[in-house]
Amino acid sequence: MNPETSVAGMADTAIAAQLRDKIISTPEMILEDRDLMRALIAANERAMGTNIVDLRGVAMERLEARLDRLEDTHRSVIAAAYENLAGTNQIHRAVLKMLDPVEFEEFLKNLGTTVSDILRVDTVRLVLESAHNENDPALRRLSDVLCVAEPGFILDYMRAGRTGQPRPVVLRQTQPHSNVIYGNTADWIRSEALMRLDFGVGRLPGMLVMGAEDPNQFKASQGTDLLAFFAGVFERAMRRWLS
Repeated sequence: MNPETSVAGMADTAIAAQLRDKIISTPEMILEDRDLMRALIAANERAMGTNIVDLRGVAMERLEARLDRLEDTHRSVIAAAYENLAGTNQIHRAVLKMLDPVEFEEFLKNLGTTVSDILRVDTVRLVLESAHNENDPALRRLSDVLCVAEPGFILDYMRAGRTGQPRPVVLRQTQPHSNVIYGNTADWIRSEALMRLDFGVGRLPGMLVMGAEDPNQFKASQGTDLLAFFAGVFERAMRRWLS
């Protein structure tokens, strides 16, 4: 007998004995390893032959498939929860920054700069309906964030050719005639969030608009609760300025 072969055989036997003792002492080490369990089951099926159906193996495969689906669902739920929490924090920070200014012009300019940066949108616009004041110097100074439209424009724009009353918050890709709102930036704004504003009895409505170059940033399938909250805070702040 070759001495080297004998030594190697003894070493393998020793390792096998140690591995056996380890498995016996901590069997969960194998039970928790999917690849090992799958290999053991496959070896068992081969040993039984092709004429025998191992119901336990079939049941395990089904349980594994169900576990995979549950894990995928679990990851999706956790991801959605983190995304919702991040969105809530983002809106809260934007609201606090929006309420900082003590002058009306600063309030509107802040909306189109700091607030829009926090919300990660490319533009924020406030649309007011009015039959007058188009040549007001204040409007020209705030043209980057404020635009004035004819009475009835907001309802028509939010409906986009449909009948009935639109939802308070509409998410979609941009529509024709968006240049009335976005001006020179209309060529690259691809999706928008429209929030209808009620300024009180005797006042024409307003609309807060967020525009994004990404066509998928605002989609009809997305939730609107956080934007509705933001619009509600903005609406109440505007009522105080207008009074």
